[in-house]
Amino acid sequence: MPATAPLSPRRPSRPPWRLAPRPARPRPGPAAAPGRAGALLRSLRALPGRGRRAGPGLALRIAAGLAGVAFAGPAAASVCQSVAGILPDARLVRFAQAEGTSGKATLRYVGHSTYLIETGGGVTIATDYSGWSGPVAIPDVVTMNHAHETHWTAAPDPAIPHALKGWGEPGEPPAAHWVQVGDALVRNVTTDIRGWGGGVEKDGNSIFIFEIGDLCIGHLGHLHHTLGPDHYAAIGRLDVVMAPVDGGATLNLPDMMAILKRVRASVVLPMHYWGYSSLDAFLDGMSGAFRVVRADIPSLTITPRTLPTEPTVFVLPQGG
Repeated sequence: MPATAPLSPRRPSRPPWRLAPRPARPRPGPAAAPGRAGALLRSLRALPGRGRRAGPGLALRIAAGLAGVAFAGPAAASVCQSVAGILPDARLVRFAQAEGTSGKATLRYVGHSTYLIETGGGVTIATDYSGWSGPVAIPDVVTMNHAHETHWTAAPDPAIPHALKGWGEPGEPPAAHWVQVGDALVRNVTTDIRGWGGGVEKDGNSIFIFEIGDLCIGHLGHLHHTLGPDHYAAIGRLDVVMAPVDGGATLNLPDMMAILKRVRASVVLPMHYWGYSSLDAFLDGMSGAFRVVRADIPSLTITPRTLPTEPTVFVLPQGG
């Protein structure tokens, strides 16, 4: 793939498309999503004739139900949430299809767990932001997780329009984001992390999902445990996923590789590794099911039409 020009700190432009209107039916708030999604899945598993292919009407009702329970919010409907991975016989149904664009994103690996994403509409996003976002000094959106100080900052630049924490402070509800910024919808799905005292901090990490037109991009953050059906339902389809591959501070490599093979995104971008021992072990473990490309380019530009036909792990140079 050709190298792309350096990103410029442009302000977000008005998206050239409008989203389909929200359904009139009221939606539950984020706090209700995991339990409601789990209840829906359990009821679906109890349906008779599960071995038969779900018809269009059933698929629509199932997808509509999941869209209503998985971290719904006021900004826009999700095009990435689906039931295809949970009910393999169901048809994939997309809602609120974007008009006039299919989505475009350029990704640079700034370092550690920070990727810089620039959308086709000029919105810039820095993941696991700790104060440095590479060539763009003031991104439009920064996401943060607080397992370690290298994944967040207590004092993000006040000029950043949207600084999104992936956790709730003590006494607060879990983080729940559903934010439309230009042509990007940013939302999150919480997971637990190991506490410093040896216990578990509930909802201490967020998997952030960035929906750009029909393009679905996920960042696993500082993931510490495997994912269940509720998580997969809330995440939905992923075309691109950024995954920590250190194998120790986050999830062990066998379980991380199992998640990625389950998600089966077209593009996997490794992050959060020191040296090359864990990265090489990760690439060896993925090479049977994924193509592996060590890309000597500063950034990767993708659209739904240019996603690789074979699932691929791209290793981008740090400091892009």
